[in-house]
Amino acid sequence: MGSGTMSQINGISVAGWEAFRDEVRKDASVADRRPTVIARWVGGSRSRVEFEEKTMHIGGDDDFNAMQMLLAALAACDVDLLILHAALIGIEVKDLRVEATGLFNVQAYLGLEAPGSGYTGISYKIILNAPGADDEQIRSLRERIERSSPVGDSLGRSIPLTIEFGTTES
Repeated sequence: MGSGTMSQINGISVAGWEAFRDEVRKDASVADRRPTVIARWVGGSRSRVEFEEKTMHIGGDDDFNAMQMLLAALAACDVDLLILHAALIGIEVKDLRVEATGLFNVQAYLGLEAPGSGYTGISYKIILNAPGADDEQIRSLRERIERSSPVGDSLGRSIPLTIEFGTTES
């Protein structure tokens, strides 16, 4: 689809994304990202998470906990990715739902002897309603999810973690 046909599909500026993709083809470093988030304890098991001018809470009784947010990040990433790529190939999406689930055990979190406290596996299902899409386009979108999801890719491989631990005095 050329950038001159429809300017918005699924709320996505197709021409803008195509232009950005062209920039990245010329210089891959344009696509580099290095976000830093700061989580501050606000009481109990609740944290206030900050990124630039945005804030949200994780934990406590009224918000997602961190493990639920990990699943939510995967599901939301794939919604974003699928909607973008559907727009780039001219598919109008009527509805999209991603259901993510996983199993983890909190024994190690509680300080008990256990092999680990993270997810032992995550599975998810994508339910797409795009009446105008043909089989080839659906296959293409599935491949894009399998190969290009930043959160899915991050979860699917081992990422080195570097931890610095410091203390302060009030």
